[in-house]
Amino acid sequence: MASTSIGTATQRRNEYPVPSTMRAWVLGGPEELSMVEKQVPKPGPAEVLVRVDAIAVCATDIEIMKHGLPAMVEGELPFNKNFTIGHEYMGTIVGLGPSVDEFHIGDRIAVEVHAGCGRCPRCRGGMYTSCLNYGFPSKGHRANGFTTDGGFAEYSINNVNTMVHIPDEMPDAEATLIVTAGTAMYGLDVMGGLIAGEGVVVTGPGPIGLMGVAVAKALGAVPVILTGTRDRRLEMGRKLGVDVVVNVRNEDAVAAVTRLTGGKGVQYVLECSGAPNALDEAARMVNRGGRICLAAFPGDPVPVDLAYLVRNNIYVYGIRGEGRSATHRAAALMAQKRFDAKIIHTHTFPLDEVPTAIRYARDRVDDAIKVVVSMRW
Repeated sequence: MASTSIGTATQRRNEYPVPSTMRAWVLGGPEELSMVEKQVPKPGPAEVLVRVDAIAVCATDIEIMKHGLPAMVEGELPFNKNFTIGHEYMGTIVGLGPSVDEFHIGDRIAVEVHAGCGRCPRCRGGMYTSCLNYGFPSKGHRANGFTTDGGFAEYSINNVNTMVHIPDEMPDAEATLIVTAGTAMYGLDVMGGLIAGEGVVVTGPGPIGLMGVAVAKALGAVPVILTGTRDRRLEMGRKLGVDVVVNVRNEDAVAAVTRLTGGKGVQYVLECSGAPNALDEAARMVNRGGRICLAAFPGDPVPVDLAYLVRNNIYVYGIRGEGRSATHRAAALMAQKRFDAKIIHTHTFPLDEVPTAIRYARDRVDDAIKVVVSMRW
């Protein structure tokens, strides 16, 4: 029996030969990407080598390219450190580190970003996306594309606790969206405590907002209201099951939510717009004791009516990534076809054209929403 197992493992390795070098995009100075040849990394204990098959462009990738943060490499900004960004990827396992038996060569997987250090109080309490050793791989922290090399490359290393199996019938591009859906899941189910039958407003129909609509509906929220300025994106929200869309160019968002809920407001707002007035508007959309999840980064500090939040016992919380294994729950909903994430995938480019893919996502060229880089071009 043992010899058969060894033979099977050897056969699988032969099916997925691994070269010694790979193509990878690295960050130079701000907004400088260049294609280089890197050594293919070797997995250590509790790690696997992933052949990256597809990766989606995230708005945070664009922030990292411009500002450095929230990426950090050994406590410093990631510029000019031979660092590869990108974190919303999926692929095939082609190498196993010592003692790894949770996965096998040939498995198709999607990833989550954060492994955490496993030693700080946050990680030990399950909040590994808020690891106190963030940015220090030497202390065990890993966040691919943020503190350790990410997925705009042909291969990447992942810890076994950052992956989820995906069904063979799930297309590569759809699998890259599990991270996005996982972020919305984390904000609504773990941090928000969403209860079926309660109302949700999603402000901003970008990728996380649209996945927020899909997740909220899959979890039983009623009503789910989506606000934004672009009719095409609002229409995508309809396809993902939203109950009502509000174009804020035509109607005040707070007035619309008040009207739609008979003056009661909703229990949750998932804020994905980053607009300067978004938090104050969200506070007037929720009822007393309601919850506001902040999933976007405003460009500048914003004034907030804190007294209103206090008087109405409103909870406000930010989310970082897709903690508490939210990718696993999002992947399960997608595998069960509870929603069609492919709707938000609008453009595909090959690895050689990563700068173009990022430009499409950043500048919303051709109304791009989710741009995917495919290695199988």
